[in-house]
Amino acid sequence: MKILLVYPQYPDTFWSFKHALKFVSKKAAFPPLGLLTVAAMLPSEWEKKLVDINVASLTDKDIRWADYVFISAMVVQRDSVKEVIARCKKFNTKVVAGGPLFTTGYKEFDGVDHFVLNEAEITLPPFLEDLERGCAQHLYTSDERPDISKTPIPLWSLINMKKYATMNIQYSRGCPFNCEFCDIIILNGHKPRTKDKVQMLAELDALYNHGWRGGVFIVDDNFIGNKRKLKTEILPAIIEWMKGERYPFAFSTEASINLADDEELMQLMIKAGVNTVFVGIETPNEESLVECNKFQNQNRDLVASVKKIQNRGFEVTGGFIVGFDNDPISIFKNQISFIQRSGIVTAMVGLLNAPRGTRLYQRLKKEDRLLKDSSGDNTDCSINFIPKMNYETLINGYKHILNTIYSPKQYYERIKIFLKEYKPQRKRAPQLHLHNLWPFIKSMWLLGIKEKGRGYYWKLFVSTLLKQPRKFPLSMSLSVYGYHFRKVVEKYISLPVEHPDSSGN
Repeated sequence: MKILLVYPQYPDTFWSFKHALKFVSKKAAFPPLGLLTVAAMLPSEWEKKLVDINVASLTDKDIRWADYVFISAMVVQRDSVKEVIARCKKFNTKVVAGGPLFTTGYKEFDGVDHFVLNEAEITLPPFLEDLERGCAQHLYTSDERPDISKTPIPLWSLINMKKYATMNIQYSRGCPFNCEFCDIIILNGHKPRTKDKVQMLAELDALYNHGWRGGVFIVDDNFIGNKRKLKTEILPAIIEWMKGERYPFAFSTEASINLADDEELMQLMIKAGVNTVFVGIETPNEESLVECNKFQNQNRDLVASVKKIQNRGFEVTGGFIVGFDNDPISIFKNQISFIQRSGIVTAMVGLLNAPRGTRLYQRLKKEDRLLKDSSGDNTDCSINFIPKMNYETLINGYKHILNTIYSPKQYYERIKIFLKEYKPQRKRAPQLHLHNLWPFIKSMWLLGIKEKGRGYYWKLFVSTLLKQPRKFPLSMSLSVYGYHFRKVVEKYISLPVEHPDSSGN
């Protein structure tokens, strides 16, 4: 059997880092971890190829070669998915589809021969058995949650690691919280399920033995969902492994804001080599936090919590949302103020959308406010429901946030605020590796000569080099990220403001 695994193209979004990756001649930020893991679940005697359209073209020859094309995708990749399916149908190549996009919305896709939905550890084996017997069904689905400690190591041999900026691994699935707008609990459940230390170290060995040295993103929904296991088993094991291998990786992950409340956990994560943490801040408006059931963020000084995490040696990247029913007109000004004061350099501000299946989706459906499916890109100025706030006010206010926080003045000021708070416990290798001569020269040319905000760049360049030389490589990497964010923002703020429905709401 010949299997072609295809990862569809991402559009140019906040998280694509497309414009930043050009500085270091990388094609994509991360490889398709899900497909690489599925590949490892397929019979070893089958021939397998993987085409990630974000790093290489999908050719007609690739499709004709395959007996089956396996596709996995996120919602934001929907358009590319439809193109791939159409091309497969042209050559009568059978399509097997799974992953988040299909699990919540498979009914919208024609041309797929077999849907293998939910978690592949449960639904893929019966499909493979039926395929072997010649009686494969159209749909495989299950609400059962697998024990992911039995999940195989991704088949890293299918990709060229040099094409990617960062590798990725998974330690756990699921999140203990119940935020109204989030589909994680729909896809992966409330109770965090984890791998054991033997498996985690085996996955690190696999990356190391394939020659990887650099950034590794732990893709968990909430890395600290099971604090006790992290403290007693996982982090101590990673600390010893990293020490033995002379710290080959720099880890980043996602965690909830209550990380700031656990000094022991922060220290262990730092010792293990975690240096970047994405935190869902969402909003400084307390009523909106109550509305979306983000209780872990309520009744706390969020800026102080962020600064505490930064003080311990983490770069905090953050997610923010506007468009809640309880958002006042002042929310745009307040979001800008919060982001600037917190020193969260990489601040992803999105419009609230209701992903299919979430509690927010169900509530808005009952209120007859749903308009369409979300695009999967909550920074593209689209919204899939009728907001309580005047629509033009919301969209224009949102664009004002983006235009402000990513303008050179505010962006470089945020880098300075962050570097003042940031207390690294060991030398940190920047994930963009701008210490290599050519990328560094390229960044100076684009940011220091061509861009309009070059004066702010040079002020940061000189002040960091003279006063905080250890943080200089990081400051230059963050500068490059800003270039990407500005390019994405320029595209979105130029879009016309159009009413989401014909009634003019």
